[in-house]
Amino acid sequence: MPQLSQASREALSDGGALATRLDAFAARDAQLRLTGAIADAIEQRDVLLAEAGTGTGKTYAYLVPALLSGLKTIVSTGTRALQDQLYHRDLPRVRDALGVGLKSALLKGRANYLCRYRLQQAKGEPRFTSREQVDQFQRIVAWSGRTQFGDMAELAALAEDSPLLPMVTSTVDNCLGSECPFWEECFVVQARQRAQAADVVVVNHHLLLADLALKQEGFGEILPGAQTFVIDEAHQLPELAANFFGEGFGMRPLQELARDCLAECKDVPGALASLQEPVRAIEQSLRELRLAMEGLPVRGTRERALGKPEVAQGFDTLTASLAQLFEAVLPMADSSLGLEACAARARELSARLLRWLGEDEPIPGFDDEPLPASADVFWYELTQRGFRCQRTPLDVSGPLREHRERSHAAWIFTSATLAVGGDFDHVATRLGLEDPQTLLQPSPFDWERQALCYLPAGLPDPNARGYGTALIATLWPVLQASDGRAFLLFASHRALREAAETLRDGPWPLFVQGEAPRATLLQRFRESGNGVLLGAASFREGVDVVGDALSVVVIDKLPFAAPDDPVFEARLDAIRRSGGNPFRDEQLPQAVIALKQGVGRLIRSETDRGVLVLCDPRLSGKSYGRVFLDSLPPFARTRRVEDVQAFFARESAPVTEESRA
Repeated sequence: MPQLSQASREALSDGGALATRLDAFAARDAQLRLTGAIADAIEQRDVLLAEAGTGTGKTYAYLVPALLSGLKTIVSTGTRALQDQLYHRDLPRVRDALGVGLKSALLKGRANYLCRYRLQQAKGEPRFTSREQVDQFQRIVAWSGRTQFGDMAELAALAEDSPLLPMVTSTVDNCLGSECPFWEECFVVQARQRAQAADVVVVNHHLLLADLALKQEGFGEILPGAQTFVIDEAHQLPELAANFFGEGFGMRPLQELARDCLAECKDVPGALASLQEPVRAIEQSLRELRLAMEGLPVRGTRERALGKPEVAQGFDTLTASLAQLFEAVLPMADSSLGLEACAARARELSARLLRWLGEDEPIPGFDDEPLPASADVFWYELTQRGFRCQRTPLDVSGPLREHRERSHAAWIFTSATLAVGGDFDHVATRLGLEDPQTLLQPSPFDWERQALCYLPAGLPDPNARGYGTALIATLWPVLQASDGRAFLLFASHRALREAAETLRDGPWPLFVQGEAPRATLLQRFRESGNGVLLGAASFREGVDVVGDALSVVVIDKLPFAAPDDPVFEARLDAIRRSGGNPFRDEQLPQAVIALKQGVGRLIRSETDRGVLVLCDPRLSGKSYGRVFLDSLPPFARTRRVEDVQAFFARESAPVTEESRA
């Protein structure tokens, strides 16, 4: 056995470094197998695709060999919250237990760090819309004088979608770079320098992909030096990569450009008089375009949007007003670094707008060739007060493969949900992996004892009228047996709202996605003891509730992707044109992985007990239902609510063969 694999297994074994130095650590065979495979991949600079079921301990399984190897390692996680947890909790514990002196660094995208220049520009701004915003801004100013790292996450009271954030953070477009008067004090530069000097750098997928896609986040020189990449929550990577290897623009960046043009005028005589009218024209054209887009589907293709004459006219007006702004600010670019940056942003946004509209004419200062339309999907998305337009490539396996091969590093892709029916082909294809090493490590939990899967009989087709009413009637005795303590996961927000209305008068506290921030909802749900939490697709991941507070997970429908997703529809069409089977090759495997994410919310520890309720009758009535069931942990299954009631009554009678599905 190679040396690194042996050392990693010893560290995680009974009597090893972690067992002797960490409270409550217990050796697990599943974890030992996983860490051995990861260590081999690191030592051989190989590619490993590893599914590690809940409870395997995959974080320690990859941190131990990464630290023992002494190689420069990039660990990428799915979200900033996981990134913070890994860096501030897991990594220090493992490093201290192993007694290694390796340096580590936390690296986020530049929009997560305070920008001293933009903070200075925002002082005295008339943009604040309430006294609360003024007070929050003053707190940011006070914090800016004492923060060491400038990480906006340190301001826990500041909401993630606060309108103040764009005022005090920079983007690739509006950063002044080395010419900024605050360059020597720049938190982004300092974070980059720490990462360059570190042995282990913790990033998130957004930052990793921004660098791979050469988006100039400012950290590109760090990634080529890495000898090991660990991609945790790797199932998220293909969809995120599609966004990063494309490009887009939206109403908010255009509004910010207009406001920044005015903010930069104060030090340039005559600038305000020249720019006020073009800025007003931009803001007016954006408002009129958004109004014209009312009535369109929330998401749709470019052709659908431009097929509405008012929308096509609105984009023409926006194009003209953006060109007018560029022409007005360009002569002043030499007068101010800020106005020079605004001119560059106007030029870049004009180029993106013209490319999205399908215009081939070059604009001043921009000579990129048009991108091939055949490989891309052009689409839009509406938000409550804005819009976003995007070009998304259908297939990102090529660029992912190219960047991976160029690195000459070990790549570890791991998640609790990668395989479909025990097969990795789908995710391997999406990631551009050709014949990778694979490991399927099931969850070590005692599923037969800890959990039960209930497949209710008699429910109508999930697309039939009355399905929601029948669903709640079916769930009521389950919720009574469990005394709430349930997480209900819905395929649509409409179904979620209807269920919430029906359950409002029930005896259990109700916590509904959208009625409070996610973290607040989860905290209240945990503390309630008998609450019922309702969520939609975005709640499939990140709901981590250990203990009795979550004892039931209900999934209303099989999570097939929404038919109104223009990128997904284009991908299916491409598979069809190439002779493939869209359902077998894309829709089914994507839905299986999504279902596994939801199911994974139920059992989070060796002492958890719970019931999974899969309501969709297609699991029993369609041949493909077996693919879903075979991809889940080895639950005992029943169609009788009496078995659910017995489970919660802690009766010892086993589920009979006659009651199994």
